[in-house]
Amino acid sequence: MEANTKQLRWTNVGLIAFSMVWGLGNVVNNYAQQGLSVVTSWIIILVLYFIPYALIVGQLGSTFKDSPGGVSSWIENTTTKKLAFYAAWTYWVVHIPYLAQKPQGILIALGWAVKRDGTFISDMPMQLISILSLIIFLAFLYLSTKGLSTLKVIGGLAGTAMFIMSILFILLAIGAPAIHSNIEFATPDMNKLSSYIPKFDFSYFTTISMLVFAVGGAEKISPYVNQTKNPAKEFPKGMIFLASMVGLSAILGSVAMGMLFTSNNIPADLMANGAYTAFQKLGAYYGVGNTLMIIYALTNTIGQISALAFSIDAPLKILLADADPMYVPAWLRKKTAKGTLKNGYLLTGILVSILILLPIFGISSMQELVKWMTNLNSVVMPLRYLWVFFAYMMLNKASKNYQSEYKFVKNPKIGFAIGLWCFLFTAFACILGIVPKMEMDLSSKTWWFQLTSNLLTPVVFLLIGALLPIIARRSSQTKIQ
Repeated sequence: MEANTKQLRWTNVGLIAFSMVWGLGNVVNNYAQQGLSVVTSWIIILVLYFIPYALIVGQLGSTFKDSPGGVSSWIENTTTKKLAFYAAWTYWVVHIPYLAQKPQGILIALGWAVKRDGTFISDMPMQLISILSLIIFLAFLYLSTKGLSTLKVIGGLAGTAMFIMSILFILLAIGAPAIHSNIEFATPDMNKLSSYIPKFDFSYFTTISMLVFAVGGAEKISPYVNQTKNPAKEFPKGMIFLASMVGLSAILGSVAMGMLFTSNNIPADLMANGAYTAFQKLGAYYGVGNTLMIIYALTNTIGQISALAFSIDAPLKILLADADPMYVPAWLRKKTAKGTLKNGYLLTGILVSILILLPIFGISSMQELVKWMTNLNSVVMPLRYLWVFFAYMMLNKASKNYQSEYKFVKNPKIGFAIGLWCFLFTAFACILGIVPKMEMDLSSKTWWFQLTSNLLTPVVFLLIGALLPIIARRSSQTKIQ
């Protein structure tokens, strides 16, 4: 029986992980931030951060193979239940900006599928965009309480299709010069090394959080560690295979973007419309018109809808399904007769609705909205990775108490140092990522709005998490009295 459960080879592990971690948006968003010089940034981030990150997850997953809670279980096993609660809270709450951005992504994708350009939503006033986004979110929040298993299956297929389209984009763009050797690239001097070297100034370091955000999520791979034949040998191979594929896709994808969009004059709406415009340009070049763009827009629409529904439901269950009464108040754990965490959905609805409506007070255009929400996610989402590295540090600190089929490094002191490096690098990226990715203008309402919201959002989220154990403790004391 044991032999039958360990059928995954290193190639299977690498491919599964790649589909979890990677997407075309990672290429588009980071090219929009850095231009062609992002190629060098990808190489640096892969070597110094992503490879250690993936292998750290491998050891944690192998050590705690019977722990169902993922990161929070790793924290509970290596430290305390209280810290495990904070890890679970962080994992849930960082999805709030992610959920707030999904309705806008749905509107953009639908606009391209229907109107064949980005004007459907870019011409709307911000108030209308926020209201429509809120309606979409609340509709799917309600439907999530009813169960959306069919939609999630369809969304999984759409996600696979988007993944295929991401690879197809690279193949079509990179293959274009082979068909027409005299093709003119949008970015000049693509054959010069200097075009790929970043300017390592303060502005550059504020964009690192986007790179960290792009390669994050490797902890999703952990359930597969002990399903691998000979994890000690094959899992590292799978992670190196993953890093190679991510690196190749990131570099070739960025080069492809340089061929289509000039690196020295990046379109202001590239984050919002870049992927659609790219497929539109490739479709015109290969003589298939808008076909590629429409396929991508439709699959992206379904994928975004599924991601919205799934990301409302799954993280909430991780936080509240088996929550410790010592740290989570009874009212938040309350379920309906059908087992729905009704107050959990209510809290989700309140926090996400606030973020959806907030841009009315400081954002003037759709392109600025997409930039802000993407950057806010890059500040908030990597906070959950901090717990992965903290768990790994604690694991190495007490290494004699744990056994694992796979170890990233055998020396616990070196392991602790690697975990500390990844922890500090993530924190550094998140802190600098708070600075708005636009020219500093102290008289600009938009600049101050983005800075304030980027700073306050993670602080408010963490404060709410800190209050819950206090409320839970007082509630239990009141009942006793």
